[in-house]
Amino acid sequence: MVDRWLTELDRFCERIGPRFGRVEPRSRAARYMCGLAAGLDRRNGWTIAEHAGEVSPDGMQRLLRRAEFDVDGVRDDVRELVVGHLGDPDAVLVIDDTGFLKKGRRSAGVQRQYSGTAGRTENCQIGVFMAYVSATCHALIDRDLYLPQSWIDDRARCRQAGIPDAAQFATKPRIAIAMLQRAIEGGVPFGWVAADEVYGQVPYLRTWLEDKRIPYVLATRRDDTVSGRDWREVVCVQDLATLPAAKWKRISCGAGAHGQRFYDWARLPVRPEWRHGFGHWVMARRSISDPTDIAYYLCYAPARTTLTRLARTAGRRWPVEECFQQAKNEAGLDQYQARDWRAWYAHITLSMATHALLVVAKSLATQANPASRRTC
Repeated sequence: MVDRWLTELDRFCERIGPRFGRVEPRSRAARYMCGLAAGLDRRNGWTIAEHAGEVSPDGMQRLLRRAEFDVDGVRDDVRELVVGHLGDPDAVLVIDDTGFLKKGRRSAGVQRQYSGTAGRTENCQIGVFMAYVSATCHALIDRDLYLPQSWIDDRARCRQAGIPDAAQFATKPRIAIAMLQRAIEGGVPFGWVAADEVYGQVPYLRTWLEDKRIPYVLATRRDDTVSGRDWREVVCVQDLATLPAAKWKRISCGAGAHGQRFYDWARLPVRPEWRHGFGHWVMARRSISDPTDIAYYLCYAPARTTLTRLARTAGRRWPVEECFQQAKNEAGLDQYQARDWRAWYAHITLSMATHALLVVAKSLATQANPASRRTC
């Protein structure tokens, strides 16, 4: 497995070579990724430099902060790496964000804000990510740092953190739209978009997807409302909880750590205008062990799409959490000490590349030994 990963690393470094102005930062980027994947107790400038045989962290810090390389170009190369190995026209693009706990107030974008990672309001940075989820494997393919309005309003503070003067405030759903547009322009094959309620409850994101006829399954709040089949009718999504038993269907939405994940599912058609052969539904997922535990979704897909297909698409949102966990544990996604804007993007991108190479290596190992087949 290690040999396979090193082989893929060599190939990837050849791919990203043109992104670097000089050979030295390109070779250092390879050593940086090796350090991220080395299983060090703590991954930072010192430990990664020591692993690479360097006497100080200066070179690694320079790589992240100032070295001449096209960070967004490497991001695109990561996306092409993942799609080249895992590409699937039925794949799901999953949008989600994760928090990076920080001390002080100098790190770009840091402030007290809600972190789903911590489950509470903390002093942290928030990164918005896109994961590519195929039938068997998943990896992160895009990222952006969320900048709160308070940062945009304080240009002096932005400059101290290296944030470009052109940076503007963008909500997380707006960041998601930018990522989706990049995926489309990059020719990424996919069939669906999925996200949690932070994104699903936002009308302009849903409208953007519908204008492009992109099917979606987006979680939403229980108190959300939508137009029914008649414009005068309003459907509260939590009303699905009162549907008769005959409307519910027990469906597995995919394999989990303990086997198939079965829930009871139900849906109602909504919206009077079903254009271009696409339909709209609200959908509910009810726990079998606790019938009061119900999650809700807004769905848009070809009119003949089955409830089973919608349920399974909803289940393919969860691997993004595995991506975050694996990227943090195996590729040091959250282990960085850099405060400035450029260094955040450089580290996160190289960490995503490291994680993607691990996923690709596992996928190739599985293809070589089908008896060991499992989800990456």
